[in-house]
Amino acid sequence: MRHLKSRFVPLAVFALAVFAAGCGEVNNTIDKAQACIEAPKIVTDLGTQITKLTDDPQAMDKALDDAASKLNNVADKAANTTLKEASDDLAATLTGITVNDVGDAVDAAQKVTTESAAYVEQVAKACS
Repeated sequence: MRHLKSRFVPLAVFALAVFAAGCGEVNNTIDKAQACIEAPKIVTDLGTQITKLTDDPQAMDKALDDAASKLNNVADKAANTTLKEASDDLAATLTGITVNDVGDAVDAAQKVTTESAAYVEQVAKACS
């Protein structure tokens, strides 16, 4: 009888390890799904704000920084390497844009539009 119990201990430990690994995979899937929803929303919201803020350079600069911060948060949560890298890259690009006057605002809007389109394409591929 004692020998029977000793066989079940390794089996139970193995089953627990498999279960724990499975739970980790579920969390990664949830993180990826959440990132796939949040990332395009951040870019869409930024695009909407940018069009309204072309006459307010300071507000546009703040909107760019806020979007970069949100993208960094998505990158931190993303279980998918492609999503993480794309989000980090776009966040770095947005942080690097400085808007001092209306001319900068127009240039920033064009750059954000171009970079956002490439980002959304990367996200779509990573999330499919």
